[in-house]
Amino acid sequence: MLEAIKAGPLTTVQDLGRFGARHLGVGRAGAMDTLALSVANRLVGNDAGAAALEITLPPASFRLLRDGMLALAGADCQALLDEQPVWPGWRTPFRAGQVLRLHAPRLGMRAYLALDGGIALPPIMDSRSTDLLAGFGGLDGRALRDGDRLPLGEPRPPKPRRGVWLPRPGNQIRVHPGPEYALLTKSSRERLWNAPWQITPSSNRMGYRLSGPKLQLADALEMPSHGALPGLIQLPPDGQPIALMADAQATGGYPRIGMVAAADLWQLGQGRLGGQLHFVEASLEGARQADQQLQRYLNRIERLLDED
Repeated sequence: MLEAIKAGPLTTVQDLGRFGARHLGVGRAGAMDTLALSVANRLVGNDAGAAALEITLPPASFRLLRDGMLALAGADCQALLDEQPVWPGWRTPFRAGQVLRLHAPRLGMRAYLALDGGIALPPIMDSRSTDLLAGFGGLDGRALRDGDRLPLGEPRPPKPRRGVWLPRPGNQIRVHPGPEYALLTKSSRERLWNAPWQITPSSNRMGYRLSGPKLQLADALEMPSHGALPGLIQLPPDGQPIALMADAQATGGYPRIGMVAAADLWQLGQGRLGGQLHFVEASLEGARQADQQLQRYLNRIERLLDED
């Protein structure tokens, strides 16, 4: 078992998400930074998509109620295990009764805690991810509260301490122009790429509401409802873009001015409220190359961990 001593403002059980049911109105959910979740899981011997904790803006603390291994990835939260430092990107053994404490992150927004065996809550629609909007998955479809206990799966065979290099999130996000991009005025297209965009406090796991220069379409447009996915950048009537995130709704009706490259979704997921980002125009081929580069990084980690 894992006990939440101090659950933090928004800690949820997440895996890589819920797929194949968007046509039923069921969103993906899952980790905002799937790269960090995958790496942390692989470090402790789990499948990349095992359920772990997504810890948003700690402080938070947890008591570990069996022996095992843990790994943290994502935001560096100056973690301590019984007052001994725990570095992101490292596999760390723990003993029953030890306490893991995470402090306010120095960089990034979300930390991921993976434990060997994974979090063993029952899957719903083939995923243990928490869907906060629909209220299911994870632990009763909600964020963790102080005193909650989570079951863990069967422990893995112990492994030696091991660390991997973790990429640091930046504020340059590659975006491919969307179906309605060409309908923006010329000046709006220039603003999209050249202006800094601030992540406003009204942002959440559904979407990042951005603040910057107003963007406009050249002509009024009536949009039919269309499918929506994480990474889609919509333009509502106020001219301030919304970047859809992991808990994005299944359909939308705003003009689609861009799509974040899949390889940069993890960086966007680590964007801090009040922080700034810049959009960089990417071709489809450029987005594919970025995805291939990210996959090569994951393959190198797999080869390294296979040596244990």
